[in-house]
Amino acid sequence: MVEVSIISGSASDSAIAEKAVQILKEQGISYDVAVISAHRDPDRLDDYIKKSDSRIFIAIAGLSAALPGVIASKTDRPVIGVPVSSKLMGMDALLSIAQMPKGVPVACVGVDNGENAALLAVRILKLK
Repeated sequence: MVEVSIISGSASDSAIAEKAVQILKEQGISYDVAVISAHRDPDRLDDYIKKSDSRIFIAIAGLSAALPGVIASKTDRPVIGVPVSSKLMGMDALLSIAQMPKGVPVACVGVDNGENAALLAVRILKLK
């Protein structure tokens, strides 16, 4: 069983994913890393979420940052969104993640802050 799934919307987000991986490794938390775009490969994303036994998803996305919300709309497990700085210093991604509609809860950490996403996941896992 994988405790945390880290999904980034683009391979260019790998440095941020690696920040989360380092924290999870230090804490002895099992994880999986995938690059799946909510826009370019929605069927693959659906399949990944359905087949995942992960307890928490970390979703890393820039620009319109749809990935965290799409994941949250398809699971009742916690989703932590990490906005990526690309355009507008990441403010577009930050606001997209923070302003999810009712019924689609997504936790949001700071721009490019993969470390805090992993630390939040660790705290959620400790609730068991």
